[in-house]
Amino acid sequence: MPLSQVVHPYVKQQPDLAGGAPVVAGTKFPVRSVVQYVLRQGMTPEELVREFPQLTLTKIYDALSYYYDHQESIDREMEDNTESNWRSRA
Repeated sequence: MPLSQVVHPYVKQQPDLAGGAPVVAGTKFPVRSVVQYVLRQGMTPEELVREFPQLTLTKIYDALSYYYDHQESIDREMEDNTESNWRSRA
């Protein structure tokens, strides 16, 4: 199935939410944050659910699946949201 047809029911994008970045449905939690916690910091999805009870394992795994389908744009978004980039804009 082409990536453009993959459905991610637990990931939403709205212009008025998180600057239009993809978020976990029903939350304001950006997909980039799921990626940061799980793939970059080594937190398990179960630990993430304990820390952020608005998330579920299903939503976390869908967010990770979304990341792998849109890795280039999410990586760019994460780079744009680093502290050093924010400081350079000030």
